[in-house]
Amino acid sequence: MRFIHAADIHLDSPLRGLGSYEDMPVETLRGATRAAFTRLVDEALALDVDFMVIAGDLYDGDWPDHNTGLYFARQMGRLRAADIPVYLLHGNHDAESVMTRSLELPDNVHVFSAKAPSTFLLERHKVALHGRSFPQAAVTENIALEYPSPRPGYFNIGVLHTALEGNARHANYAPCTLEQLHASGYQYWALGHVHEFRVFPGPVPVVFPGNLQGRHIREQGEKGAVLVSCVDQHVESIERLEADVLRWHEARLDISAHESRAEILAATGRALEDILRHQAGDKPCVLRMVLEGESPLYGELQAQRTQLRTDIVARIASLSDGRMWLEKLRLDIRPPARAADASLADDLAALLAETAHDPAFQQAFLNSLQGLRDKASFELAQEPVFKAIREGSVDEILQDAAAALLDRLSKEA
Repeated sequence: MRFIHAADIHLDSPLRGLGSYEDMPVETLRGATRAAFTRLVDEALALDVDFMVIAGDLYDGDWPDHNTGLYFARQMGRLRAADIPVYLLHGNHDAESVMTRSLELPDNVHVFSAKAPSTFLLERHKVALHGRSFPQAAVTENIALEYPSPRPGYFNIGVLHTALEGNARHANYAPCTLEQLHASGYQYWALGHVHEFRVFPGPVPVVFPGNLQGRHIREQGEKGAVLVSCVDQHVESIERLEADVLRWHEARLDISAHESRAEILAATGRALEDILRHQAGDKPCVLRMVLEGESPLYGELQAQRTQLRTDIVARIASLSDGRMWLEKLRLDIRPPARAADASLADDLAALLAETAHDPAFQQAFLNSLQGLRDKASFELAQEPVFKAIREGSVDEILQDAAAALLDRLSKEA
């Protein structure tokens, strides 16, 4: 018996801020969650698995229209034609109270109730699947305590959307302990909610497959689902299935030893070539480049951040053959240590950086630009800076302004 365990698919998850960069592949990114799920269904059909489990957050939230649901129904129809049942649990993003629209799904899709834990039996393989969907987004009680006892003579699978002892990077929903899951008497726990792949050691496999497709820079590396193979009602193997169609990557480059802008760009080019050499096949990559270290070019680089980003984008275009895009250029650099006035300059730099990232200040800044934005001509309104203002993305505008001020002050000192 073999089955696929997936979670956190977040179909049609919206882009956040990426559309403000003209070089970003917006349509590729927007369609990535669907493309990854289609790949997963392709794998299920090619492997001829016996069933599929989806452990929460199939959807990213309520649908603006029925297109997301129609897409999912079509994919389920493909599995139905191959006699592959699907067992679906809803998590915090697609909880019962969150979703206002719905569609009737093919009869091979079995949805766990949100009222209480329910059990589905797959008699041909003697499998019992136990789970409970989220009735609302914030389920903070330990719902695993309510799960039924294992069904004798069956391979028991617990399906649960949980932070598992409060994983620090994820909201503490449906918290429970690893010891509790190990003591349940089940043969496998199919978890969701945590977006990193992890198999916990112990007598019973407790598995987070991770999310199916990275959607932003905090979700780096390989993404997908797991293929679970069982023999005589015991788990024989757990294999990762890659499903993602693009990867996110952060590259850090220390520029302390470089004394000119040309040297920095040359070092950046070498770093990009190295990343492309190690890139998985032809899988596209969205890159965040971080320049760090102490540099005498501190003021110049900060003041010319936009041009520097454009130069790196051009270098990427010449090297990557459309397989890489720059998500953001970040400058984690500092000026060389100086005499007594250095601490004052550093304090000013820190204050400006903190202010530029302060949400309240950003909102006040946007409000102050309302009149200017409304009076801009059509041609002027198409400029990137106005586009960023319309989308509420003012991080780089404020950072550039802070950098220009620091550069001017350093030259006048």
